[in-house]
Amino acid sequence: MNWVDVSVLVEITSLVGERLGEDTGSAAVRFDVSAKLEEKERQSGRIVVLFGLAVRTKPSVVKYEVEGRATLAGKDALIDQMLKIDPKSNIPFVFHRVYQHAFTAIYTMASLMGTIYPPPELLFSGKQSVPIEGLEKVEQPRVTAVTEPTKEAVKREETAAQPSKT
Repeated sequence: MNWVDVSVLVEITSLVGERLGEDTGSAAVRFDVSAKLEEKERQSGRIVVLFGLAVRTKPSVVKYEVEGRATLAGKDALIDQMLKIDPKSNIPFVFHRVYQHAFTAIYTMASLMGTIYPPPELLFSGKQSVPIEGLEKVEQPRVTAVTEPTKEAVKREETAAQPSKT
């Protein structure tokens, strides 16, 4: 299937990041993802879908929520193929394009907040499923990633390791 024949314009309308706790240093963090996809408008050769992604960590370090709309344009048969569920990842093919944009926004926000971010291939490892509201319910993903400690976490660890001067 040739996806270049379908134009996907992704517009992020809401991006929220919230620090829930301290960084875990170099400890493993699991990212849990939930997603929703809702058809908003359909015309011949064009469809608009609303999407939402919520990414949370365990242990609770940070959560991100991204919402927006994606406009798909091209041949109706190819658009319908992009809305089908990818058997490898259990998410619609269109989320491959949506997540590229969402990841960039989340990465930028995480950098500004000085906290961890999900891996770029989070939705596409084929080992997890993402619940998609409005399309199909599947089990919650369990993705584990070892994160690099932030500069702040390394500095805290170095400060805590230094002997007290009292």
